[in-house]
Amino acid sequence: MGSKAPSWADQWGTGGFGVDEEDDKLVTKNASSSGGNKITEVKAAASAGFDKAKSAAAVGAQKVKAGTSAGIKWAKKQYQKKGSS
Repeated sequence: MGSKAPSWADQWGTGGFGVDEEDDKLVTKNASSSGGNKITEVKAAASAGFDKAKSAAAVGAQKVKAGTSAGIKWAKKQYQKKGSS
């Protein structure tokens, strides 16, 4: 029941990431041809995403604070009921 499929090393190479010189040339070529405009676009998108995440985290923190406060008030109320009986 032997497998005729190639091994992982045969499929992907044994050298690891960045060993092929052709891959390095391709990466360098793509990085140099994109220019600074691409970086500006990425920074703007990241900034917008960060602002959304920051506001969502702030809303979540407010909800947690309100829920904790309500829970503590409920617990105090339950304790006072037991203590006054």
